[in-house]
Amino acid sequence: MHVCRHSLKAEQIGCDAVSVDGFECGGHPGEDDMPNMILLPRAAEELKIPFVASGGMADARSLVAVLALGAAGMNMGTRFIATKEAPVHENVKRALVAATELDTRLVMRAIRNTERVLKNKGVDRLIEIEREKGAKLQIADIHAEVAGVYPKVMIDGEMDAGAWSCGMVVGLIKDVPTVKELIDRIMADAERIILDRLAGLVGVENKAALKVA
Repeated sequence: MHVCRHSLKAEQIGCDAVSVDGFECGGHPGEDDMPNMILLPRAAEELKIPFVASGGMADARSLVAVLALGAAGMNMGTRFIATKEAPVHENVKRALVAATELDTRLVMRAIRNTERVLKNKGVDRLIEIEREKGAKLQIADIHAEVAGVYPKVMIDGEMDAGAWSCGMVVGLIKDVPTVKELIDRIMADAERIILDRLAGLVGVENKAALKVA
């Protein structure tokens, strides 16, 4: 399975499936700012191979929504970092629970290497450099804020070391469950959404048919 924003090319070269990243995602969302509400239906229209949705995925609501938009499932990145088994420093998990959907920033746009990261002092320094340099920005100008950051953050828990990827979905993260607890909760809640809320919208007589399906 290839993780990409160039899904048609991935299909052409023989990938069995793709993970399609919307603009909401942590890390590199591409340069077209295309959110999943548009990207996923377009992928469903164009692709013959299955795809999963990435970017903004956190819970049962995410799963049911992307199934409706044509995806075969969802891919969670930031949400899985905030689990008990995730091999990262506890400071990282606490930061994810404390953050809101307004706490991510887009950096490196001037060099067309856009990355969505969690706001911290290192990111503030990076953004200030970007403002000063403008279109003349070079990767060397921000090397200290983007290179070698992950070990400092993920292993040592230095939360202000620099830029590290984080999706807007951080605003939906309220706890640090085990992976099993998270997945069981998603599947149980998704079933309730489909059988109760959605079946109720189309009529009670269809509810039994949905349960059989």
